[in-house]
Amino acid sequence: MNTDLTLRRILKAPRAVVWRCWTEPELLMRWFCPRPHRLTEAVIDLRPGGQWFIRMDVDGTSHAYDGSLLQIVPGSKLVFTDLLLADYRPVDKPFLGYTANITLNDHPEGTEYIALARHKTPQAAERHDKMGFTEGWGVCADQLDDLARSLA
Repeated sequence: MNTDLTLRRILKAPRAVVWRCWTEPELLMRWFCPRPHRLTEAVIDLRPGGQWFIRMDVDGTSHAYDGSLLQIVPGSKLVFTDLLLADYRPVDKPFLGYTANITLNDHPEGTEYIALARHKTPQAAERHDKMGFTEGWGVCADQLDDLARSLA
């Protein structure tokens, strides 16, 4: 296994609406966790170095993930990591140690959605995949598409 995990989908919703679902905390909370689990908190400080924070409730247990936004190309690209905190402060012990590249492109059917998770080692990528990257992010992509279409 290499160090990258990738999910590609064609979403039926327009790119501008998919972007809103990724960048507005109240919308992110509605889809970015496979049901029946849920996000109970989200902070998105939409600037390079801004905070990217989510708190998940999984079977009654709270899990917090704190990180930093690295790159924002409005409407098309969002890059965040758990290797750094807000304002590029180093993390002592990251949970997964990855960087996520979310890319949105126009597509005749709606939006081409690419989620790329880059890890330092193949072992870290394998751990993330065993935790449910492919399945979980796939379910979340379906939830994202449903929400974005309802808002379009």
